Amino acid sequence: MDLYVEIVRKIIEQQEAIIGPLAVEQAKRVVNLKVDWPKEVKFSGDAPLVIDQLVHQYEHLFGRLSVEVCKNATAQLVAQLPLEKQPKSLQA
Repeated sequence: MDLYVEIVRKIIEQQEAIIGPLAVEQAKRVVNLKVDWPKEVKFSGDAPLVIDQLVHQYEHLFGRLSVEVCKNATAQLVAQLPLEKQPKSLQA
């Protein structure tokens, strides 16, 4: 599985654990992200940018804490990417 897809799945899973089905609804609002939860997650365009948009979607509604949840959930996956390919919102 694509590492970026794994990152998106982790983010949605962690947000869903906290806010329930609203997490999936918010993910579906992100441009270039297609979510058929829990079966499929696809995106087009610049993967790090799409992930940043997803993180910002949660931050817009739920504040800075949601960004920290995303960072904690994906830290091990993001660390596998070169710095220039990491989503800015998930960098340590």
